[in-house]
Amino acid sequence: MKNKLAEFRKQNKYSQNRLAELLGVSRQTIISIEKGKYNPSLPLALQIARTFHTQVESIFF
Repeated sequence: MKNKLAEFRKQNKYSQNRLAELLGVSRQTIISIEKGKYNPSLPLALQIARTFHTQVESIFF
């Protein structure tokens, strides 16, 4: 699954570490999602979308 997580993260001036802390996951998880090597669970995808005040479809496609 492709995603725009890195774009959203950078636009909001979050480091990978800070985003990981906010979401309760590891920095490695954020890196893997951004690289498309890991697809987040639905609850995590929803949490990511809420963090950026957008819809899941705006980040993941």
